[in-house]
Amino acid sequence: MTSTALARALRDERHGRLDMLPYARMLDLRYEQDDSEVRLIMPFSIGLVGAPGRLHGGAIAGLLEIAGLAAVIVAQPDADRLPRLRPVTVTADFMREGTPVDTIAAAEVTRLGRRIINVSSRAWQFDRGRPIAMANINFLADWPDAES
Repeated sequence: MTSTALARALRDERHGRLDMLPYARMLDLRYEQDDSEVRLIMPFSIGLVGAPGRLHGGAIAGLLEIAGLAAVIVAQPDADRLPRLRPVTVTADFMREGTPVDTIAAAEVTRLGRRIINVSSRAWQFDRGRPIAMANINFLADWPDAES
């Protein structure tokens, strides 16, 4: 799941689009980052509606997972050597309905192990302190074989 194009973009640019990931492109995701975090922005579009007037839970969960992936990539000590990351557990908690406005997400790496990486993601719309959803994600890191 690790994208070298995504890693390069996050390393070289402070903001941009995530078109290198097909699902992120479908969600029209862009990112902004500062020294403390990467924030993903999912602009509202009619294609994201689940029930009338509400965002689809799958779109929100996808946003949370991609925010987690971005946080893990940024947290890696060697940007030129990245593991293949695979989500093994994604537990999403939906706290309130997502309304038809832009949604923002950010994630925090809570444990950066060599094989297992734990991440906490949060999505909000109007107030970061009142998230619409949160997720705990466990990524499995498969490192490339060491060169002889």
